[in-house]
Amino acid sequence: MQRLAFLICGLSLALAPAFGAKGDPAKGKAVFEQCGVCHNADSNEKKMGPGLKGLFTTKKATEAKVRHRIDEGGNGMPAYKDMLSAEEKDNLIAYLKTL
Repeated sequence: MQRLAFLICGLSLALAPAFGAKGDPAKGKAVFEQCGVCHNADSNEKKMGPGLKGLFTTKKATEAKVRHRIDEGGNGMPAYKDMLSAEEKDNLIAYLKTL
């Protein structure tokens, strides 16, 4: 029984990155520097684009919608689909979740 529990635990730990949070917020903060030209991270005040404080908490954004906006741009925002790697986007979204 203990071995089964270990295997289940080991399996869940091995699969955690596939189902859990992705990205490194510290690395995402560095990616955000280019976004900070148009977006405030520490307030809801609009710069050229909307302020992003509370994006995932008070504004109820979803990761899929944010990733789509990053990829496709829109409303004056350029598309970053080919400018940022998948890892950079994961890191950026992890950082945005901390705001």
